Amino acid sequence: MASERMTESLTQREMDFVLGKNPWGVVYPQSDASKINGDLREALERAGGKPKICDLNQYDCGGKGIGKPEFVITFDKSRDTVLVIECKASVKKHESEKRNQPDAFAVDGVLYYAKFIKDYFNVVAIAVSGTTIDNCKISTFDWRKGQEEPQELRRGRDVLFDPENYLHMVKGEKISKKVSIDEIRKLALVMHDSLRALRMPEKEKPVFIAGILIALKDDDFVNNYVNQNSFRALHTLLQDAIKTVLEKSDIRQDKINDIKGHFEKIGRNDAIKDIPLNSDNSLLWFISELDRKIKPMMDYADSAIDALGIFYHEFVKYSGGDGKGLGIVLTPQHLTEFMCDLAGVNKNSRVVDICCGSGAFLVTAMSKMFKNANQKEIERIKREQLYGVESDDDIYTLAIANMIVRGDGKSNIKYGDCFKAETRDWLQEKQLTVGLINPPYSQKGHTELEFVQNMLDLLVPGGTGVVVVPMSCAIGTKFKTERERLFKDHTLKAVFSMPDDIFYSNNASTNVCVMVWTAHKPHDSTKQTFFGYYKDDGFVKAKKLGRIDKFNRWEKIKKEWLDLYENLDVRDGFTAKKPVKWNDEWLCEAYMETDYSKLAQSDFEQTVKNYLAYLTKTSE
Repeated sequence: MASERMTESLTQREMDFVLGKNPWGVVYPQSDASKINGDLREALERAGGKPKICDLNQYDCGGKGIGKPEFVITFDKSRDTVLVIECKASVKKHESEKRNQPDAFAVDGVLYYAKFIKDYFNVVAIAVSGTTIDNCKISTFDWRKGQEEPQELRRGRDVLFDPENYLHMVKGEKISKKVSIDEIRKLALVMHDSLRALRMPEKEKPVFIAGILIALKDDDFVNNYVNQNSFRALHTLLQDAIKTVLEKSDIRQDKINDIKGHFEKIGRNDAIKDIPLNSDNSLLWFISELDRKIKPMMDYADSAIDALGIFYHEFVKYSGGDGKGLGIVLTPQHLTEFMCDLAGVNKNSRVVDICCGSGAFLVTAMSKMFKNANQKEIERIKREQLYGVESDDDIYTLAIANMIVRGDGKSNIKYGDCFKAETRDWLQEKQLTVGLINPPYSQKGHTELEFVQNMLDLLVPGGTGVVVVPMSCAIGTKFKTERERLFKDHTLKAVFSMPDDIFYSNNASTNVCVMVWTAHKPHDSTKQTFFGYYKDDGFVKAKKLGRIDKFNRWEKIKKEWLDLYENLDVRDGFTAKKPVKWNDEWLCEAYMETDYSKLAQSDFEQTVKNYLAYLTKTSE
């Protein structure tokens, strides 16, 4: 049975605080109300126990003793502001019609306490109802010291942030939130269904989402979109914000016109025009949902996760056959991290992805480059150390939105063909040290290894290229011309056989390997290449979720993988070293020794059964 304790645990987990002392302040749970001192204690004593009935403008109907909200939060550096939180187990008990039943309803209760505290402090009042993040209601209010009435904060509706973000919220500053893949998936499904109901064409849906996220990069738009009282006014404000951000980001004019043209069509869509702005599925609703639930995750500086890429991937999954037509195949986030670590990405790297998709590698690299970088170095990284190329016009829009919203300042994403001289000349001027790619598979025109060659050619001598390609690229009988040419120009340092189902969540079944290359150093076939049989990343398949790190094994496994590579450590059944020529196998399976210590009786029995089954089948 649902209980209020479950709601409290949900709140604590989502807001990421501990009871008692935190780095930014103190959290007082209900049981510690007696430990509160000073003006805050006086306010809670004036409130007393919550009455059953009390109008918001009444101050004389409280019970005896000290008021005990579920949580009271104070800040070390913002002593004039207090957070107060009330919880209810059932969403039916979220808010009464008149907000005058503080004992029974979460909103009524938190505002009851806030009206006493606001005589001494600025108050952020948060009401939480429900026991799971998928089924809860959240209302947030800003009640300034001495003001007669609170103001509900739209950005705090049905979403929880860490306590410091509420200080940013009431000041109109940027807020950020740790990436929650569950929340991303939930919103992606809801938004897809909403746009389908509005009969928006599949190809236009991602551009619609990208355009809103670009507009949300404009401070004037963020501060004013909730104040628009008509569809026309909001639509005009949105278009102006998109134009402003794109022009500042030095995006080509025809792309600006393309996105503007798309939103002009939105302005003629009677289905969305006729929805009242304060209703679900309105233009204001789409803007608000993305502002509150996706953009804060993209703004989370410590995350290497491509939140926008995951959102788009989940979003188009619900589009049926048309989803694949958008060309979005998201490289798993833990794979992009592993590849960045193999490349040794740091604050001095200059990184390129010549087929960047929605920008997953660039987002991950940017996050790693920010580590140990000062503010001046971070600005330089954003401005001149990240480059991408994307040939699909729609996906290019997603990539520039991703990088702009993540704060790269000037989006160095080029629309075009990475094999064209114009594009290659542009990139060769950039002194690129690291290349990261997941090239298109089985495409007409260029093989995967031709993308690899092209990327390596663009790097400075000694630069590092890390690629994820189909296993067929590592087989000696395949792609002979490309393999021989690669060895004439570049060195194959390592190859790792990856889990067979690593792209399972993308509805893709291709087995892949990761290759590490050194640019502009011809391969010496007398020297050893390192091979890894990295088939177990700790991820498991979960219904509706794809492959997930359910048992939190990945970080330990990744460290082991990297240590083996960095130390060139040979381990039976796991790694090997072998000098190879261009026409040899480039896979660990061809060279590693079997680790017999890991073989069990069941392995022998299964082999015998498989052999008997084979004999039976072939004798028929």
